[in-house]
Amino acid sequence: MKSVVQTLCAPSIVSSRRVFMGRTGTLSAVAVALLAGKDVLAQGMGGDISKDVGILNVALGLEHEAINAYQLGAGSGLLQKPVLDIALQFQGHHKGHRDALIATIQKMGGMPVAEKKLDDYAMALKADMLRNQADVLDLAARLELGATNAYLGVIPAFGSKDLSKVAARLAADETMHFTVLTSALGRPLPAGALTFGA
Repeated sequence: MKSVVQTLCAPSIVSSRRVFMGRTGTLSAVAVALLAGKDVLAQGMGGDISKDVGILNVALGLEHEAINAYQLGAGSGLLQKPVLDIALQFQGHHKGHRDALIATIQKMGGMPVAEKKLDDYAMALKADMLRNQADVLDLAARLELGATNAYLGVIPAFGSKDLSKVAARLAADETMHFTVLTSALGRPLPAGALTFGA
């Protein structure tokens, strides 16, 4: 019998995260410098901006998904305080990630991918299967773990420690979210070292 997490985590979502992890190795130093807010550093750097915009748009799509997943959870009536407050705080973090990605894409002359309608995310995430607070937290934890691993996956691609910092900061946010959600579910934290990003 499938677990709630397996049922709720649509194949297209997992596939999108794999595509992001696979394609981000080609993200140029220009894109990372702009994402990190280091416009001066980005000046004079080369790179294929069109590929960067595509990669950043995949990341932006994942942030849109996270924002809407938390909205679905918050609007479900299944989350009790203070879990609801934490979910909304995490949603705010994802909005910050979204805003940074949008600004970077626009600085590069690209068009940020549009957010879908909430109903589209509800269908993709199978929100109709959410029956209780644990189901909502299960879904959120799975998405956060995927985001953690996706952002960690891009760090080795960067030659500059400064340019790797922004991906590490994003991964740190996602790891914090996953850890808090895991604790809220009453599950043990991963027992082994070097659990994330493998």
